[in-house]
Amino acid sequence: MEKSIFEHSNVFRFPEKVEYSSEGIISKRVIDRPVGTVTLFSFDQGQRLSTHSAPYDAMLQVIEGKAEVIINEVPNILTAGEAIIMPAGIPHAVNALEKFKMVLTMIKG
Repeated sequence: MEKSIFEHSNVFRFPEKVEYSSEGIISKRVIDRPVGTVTLFSFDQGQRLSTHSAPYDAMLQVIEGKAEVIINEVPNILTAGEAIIMPAGIPHAVNALEKFKMVLTMIKG
């Protein structure tokens, strides 16, 4: 059975589906299936996900604000409307240069 916080067949805007938390990070699962997940995040300025790796490819889409995404020690600055793919098994980190929201899509192979 599919798990989702979003109702099927209803139009929505990602930025309106998650609020900011002072000095925090919020995540909301949009879709959770055996083949992958889609998760909506909000980061307050200065928050970060420390360096880690995942066993699956992941696509990060910034939908509001500005973030630094470091992949294999190479920094990338992303703003609203931009996306980047983080390859499986490669170390990466995410830093909120300002408040920002993102959608993370992970596909299991």
